Amino acid sequence: MEENNTEKNAKKTPSPNDKNTTDDAVTSPEPSPKKTDSPEKKTPKKQTKKDEVARMQEENAQLKEEVERLQDRLLRNEAELQNFKRRMQEERIRDRKYATAELMKKLITPLDNFELGLDREREDGIINAHAKGFEMIRRDLLDALASEGLEAIEAVDKPFDPTKHQAVAKEKVDGKDSNIVIEMYQKGYIYKDRVLRPAMVKVSE
Repeated sequence: MEENNTEKNAKKTPSPNDKNTTDDAVTSPEPSPKKTDSPEKKTPKKQTKKDEVARMQEENAQLKEEVERLQDRLLRNEAELQNFKRRMQEERIRDRKYATAELMKKLITPLDNFELGLDREREDGIINAHAKGFEMIRRDLLDALASEGLEAIEAVDKPFDPTKHQAVAKEKVDGKDSNIVIEMYQKGYIYKDRVLRPAMVKVSE
C-alpha cells in the first residue's frame, strides 16, 4: 500500500523543470514576423552613363563656344594691329614726302621778289650783265626746287580750277568762254601733289 501511495505522490508533485516548461509554453509570446527593409531605389547604370555623356557634351559645347570667341577676338586684334601698322607706315611715308614742304613754302616769297625785280628791269629795257647773272641764278634755283617737287601752277588760258586758282577779279572778254583764266596776278605753286599757294587770277565771265 505504501508503495502505491508513494507512486501517487510522485506523480502528483511536479518538478521545478516541469513548471518552467509549462510557464514557457503559456507565457512566451509568439515571435513577430521580421520586418524586411524596403529595397532602396537605385539609379540604373544606363541612366547614369547617359547623364554623364550629356554633361560632357554640354561642357564640350561651352568650350567650343569659348574657343570660337577667343579666335574671333584674336582675329579682331590682329586686324586692328595691321591697320595701326598701315596707318603708321602711311604717316611715315607722308612725313618723309612732305618733310621739306614748310621750307618750300618759305622760299616762295623770296622767289616772287626775285622774279619781280627781274621783270622790272626787262620792262625798263635795262638788261645788263648783272641782270643776266640774276636770271641764270633764278633759272638754276627753279630747276633745283623743281627737282624736289616744286612746280608753278599753270593758269593763263586754262579753265578756272578752284583747287589751284584763287579768283580775285572777273571780266567779260569777247571771244573768251566764261570761266577761263585771262590774267595771273601772282604765281601759285604745288609741292608734289599738295597746293602750297593757289594762283591769284582774273577770270572771264
